[in-house]
Amino acid sequence: MRPGKEPKRRSRPSSPLRDRTAAPSARFERRSSSPPKPRASALLNRDLVVTDVTATTRFEEELATSSFNNNPRSFPYSVKQQCWDKAEKIKGRDPDRWRRDPLGNTIFRKLVGCPGCLCHDYDHIVPYSKGGQSTLENCQVLQATVNRSKGNRTEFSRAELIQKSSYCRVSGRDMDLLELSAYGNVRRGQDSGGCRIQ
Repeated sequence: MRPGKEPKRRSRPSSPLRDRTAAPSARFERRSSSPPKPRASALLNRDLVVTDVTATTRFEEELATSSFNNNPRSFPYSVKQQCWDKAEKIKGRDPDRWRRDPLGNTIFRKLVGCPGCLCHDYDHIVPYSKGGQSTLENCQVLQATVNRSKGNRTEFSRAELIQKSSYCRVSGRDMDLLELSAYGNVRRGQDSGGCRIQ
């Protein structure tokens, strides 16, 4: 602040709560003079509430018995875990992190649903739109680009699907770097055959 200048003061308060110059009765006069508003619970009609509860109960029963609830479009977490476990292991790599899809593509556990060559999707072997169930028997781990190009068609041969694959050559060093960036460490599989520090 410059010498000789006084700070500006506001002539009126910034909010009604800060106005303490008014008399207490004037501040609260409006609130006490109006009649209290009825609560929402007092406005409810008992018959209407009973009808709503009955309709809700019927909806819940319908939802429980519908096929939508029995066959979700996406795989449950437990099925995804088992589907990953049944995919082919890569020798020398941690099977919780690395696998091969049925076409031989290397896939990385952390990369799900992206379009890269190491990314994977959980694929319905028989497409969901054609009646395929979201069960372990109908699940396979498939490279994401192959799954997207496959769509809901079943007439593709193995050779055609291999042509749709995103090929990328991944060295052991590349895998180590990916593991290090995703997990903070590098773990080898038990079948790696390398030296173990004890």
